[in-house]
Order: sequence, then C-alpha cells, then structure tokens
Amino acid sequence: MSDDCVSEARASDVPASGAPASGAPAPGEEGNPLRRLSLGELRRRTSAKWRTYPPDVLPLWVAEMDAMPAGAVTRALTGALALGDTGYPSGSGYAEALDSFARKRWGWDGVVPERTATVADVMRGSVEMLKLVTGPGDAVVVSPPVYPPFFGFVEHEDRRVVEAPLGADGRLRTSALEAAFRRATAGGRRAAYLLCNPHNPTGTVHTRAELTAVAELANAYGIRVVADEIHAPLVLPGAEYVPYLSVPGAEDAFCLLSASKAWNLAGLKAAVAVAGPAAADDLARLPQIVGHGPSHFGVVAHTAVLRDGGDWLDAVLTALDGNRRLLGELLEQYLPDVRYLRPEGTYLAWLDCRALGLGDDPAAVFLERGRVALSSGLPFGTGGAGHVRLNFAASPEVLTDAVRRMAVAAGR
Repeated sequence: MSDDCVSEARASDVPASGAPASGAPAPGEEGNPLRRLSLGELRRRTSAKWRTYPPDVLPLWVAEMDAMPAGAVTRALTGALALGDTGYPSGSGYAEALDSFARKRWGWDGVVPERTATVADVMRGSVEMLKLVTGPGDAVVVSPPVYPPFFGFVEHEDRRVVEAPLGADGRLRTSALEAAFRRATAGGRRAAYLLCNPHNPTGTVHTRAELTAVAELANAYGIRVVADEIHAPLVLPGAEYVPYLSVPGAEDAFCLLSASKAWNLAGLKAAVAVAGPAAADDLARLPQIVGHGPSHFGVVAHTAVLRDGGDWLDAVLTALDGNRRLLGELLEQYLPDVRYLRPEGTYLAWLDCRALGLGDDPAAVFLERGRVALSSGLPFGTGGAGHVRLNFAASPEVLTDAVRRMAVAAGR
C-alpha cells in the first residue's frame, strides 16, 4: 500500500476530520453530516456495508451513507419506544407527509393520498405494481445499466426482461425504447416499463422532455410504466427532479417513492406506491396482504423526516455536491484514464474503467489489490462490463484515501 494512503490503524483510531469520538460535530462542521463519525466508529456498525468485507477494506459499494440519522428520526423512534408503540402500521400519515413534502419541495400535487398504498419498500412495491398490469410470461422493459434487482425481481415473478440500453452518455434513447417496446408487445402481449428516475447507477436525472417522450411511446405501444423514484430527494444542484406522473400522458402509470435513500433509512423499511388518475382502479385491486409488509418503525421514521427532516437533507445535499466535485478532481489527479459521468442525482458514481486494462470486472482488482470495495458493473446488465459503481456518501478523507488506493491497485 502506498505511503500516501491513510493507514488502517490511523484511520480506525483517529476521527475523520477530527470529529469527537462521540459523533458530535466538530467546530465549524455542524453542517456536514458526512464528517460526524470516525472510521473507527463507522466500523462498529453491523449493517451489510461494514460487515461484508474484512476491516482493512474501505467500503464504498452498497447504498448506505456514512451519516448519523436526522434528529427527526431519533425523536420519532425514541418517542414510539417510550410509548411501547411497537405494533403494526396503520393509517395514511406517511402518504399525507409525502404529499406535503412533494408540494413544498417539488411543487407537485400528484401524491393524492386516496391514490396511494403503503408497501414494504420500493423494489417490492414496484413488483406489486407490475403484477397488477402484466401476467406471467409478459415482458418488462428495463434500461441497463440499471440497479441489479430490476432483473432479479422481474425474473422471479416469471416476467421476461427486455432491454432498452442507455446511451453512452447515460441518457435514455428513444430509438432503443421504441425497439424494446415493439419486441415486448409482439403478439399482442401486455408489457410494462420499469423506469429508474433518477437513474441508478449513472446518477442521470431524466428531463421533462425525455420523460414526455417515454410517455408518448408507452401510450403508442400500450406499455404501462412503473417508475422507481426512490432517489428523487437526492437531486443535486444543476438538475431538477421531474416526477414521471407529472408529464402529459403518464396518467395510467405508477411511481414508487420512499424516504429511505435520502435519509439513510434502509433498515427501516417502508415506501409509498402512487397511482396516476387513470391507474387508480388498478391500484384498488392491490391485495390487502401487500400492506402487511412495511415496518411500523419504518413508517414512523419516514413520516417524521418528510415533515421535519428538510434541514438535514439540505445539509446532506450540500455535502454530496462537494464530494461529487472532489471525486472528479481526485480522478483527474490519480486516475485520469477513468471516465466519470458526473452524476446529477443520487450519491452514486458510475466509473468507466476500461482504459485501465483491468478486465470486465475492475471492482475485483480494486478489492484485491487496493482493499477498496466497489460495486461491480457486471450485475447492472448491458453496459456494465469494465465499470464500477462508487458510493461517495462518505467523508472527503475516506473518499480521498479510496481513490488513492484505486490508483495503486491500477498501477498508476
């Protein structure tokens, strides 16, 4: 390991940026939630991010942020525990909080609580929406490279995956969508399009024009659209989140929203399915048993941050914008041959490492030689070979150390 890299012993014992071991913010850094915890404190966590790999590995793979929860989460959950409120979820409070958040944050009035359902999480909810409008053997179109469960969940429900790959710029291609829609509906079969907006792993935030074109094509081919919009609150400066249900022609679509990614609540499962006006009758057919999936604590926490967690979210967005810029500078300095599609949203960076000559799975090389865990591009489907996904929701110090380790691993 290069002497430039922070040694594991120092990184484990010394808080990143000098934060106190208690996790309290250091003077002058109260506004950056990603600089609250030392690497040693983070390694005490028992979640997948920190327990999948040995302690000498820097984990920048799975979508978990290195942040303490928003105060609204702590208050809501400790309050529930104090009451012994540990039962089953009930009511429409989550949908109502999401409606209020959407109006204030996005100027969108499309989260009508009467056209919503609380579901276990966005991926499971997406599958339930697909089951409402397709049957076994029908096709579901996806746009790779895309979040790997899009393949696994769809195939598990006995649907066929049809690909409409993104362009080299990480954006939707009308020609690819039309060709995929034509294949998916051949023979008069029903079909759906599982849209990722903002897109994981590229961080692309689809524009209103792009989404309108999707709706036009979907209507032309009789395709029902289900939009996974879990990263909607994580759109960074310079881009604008456009809810798919807000564009003309999307009235018969569904979208899935959740506070889990933006407020780092993956362990507190809950999400909201929203139906467009012309899809309300379909949503009414959702089996009642589906509503048994969400966690009561998930609903409590998500509702709390949608109502009272805006300041925390704004601080995270500022920190992520800084890390997005820092990552570009680090790659230019240490790995200039890596192509970096600057993400417009999410805290995920899609890195084209093919010029490094590390083969189809450079993540394996970075792990073995550099002790940095990234997500392999291969499970993301077409366009994933030679790529990695990097989670930059970490302190600047950890991010800097990780890129330096990657450079050593690549022989740079």
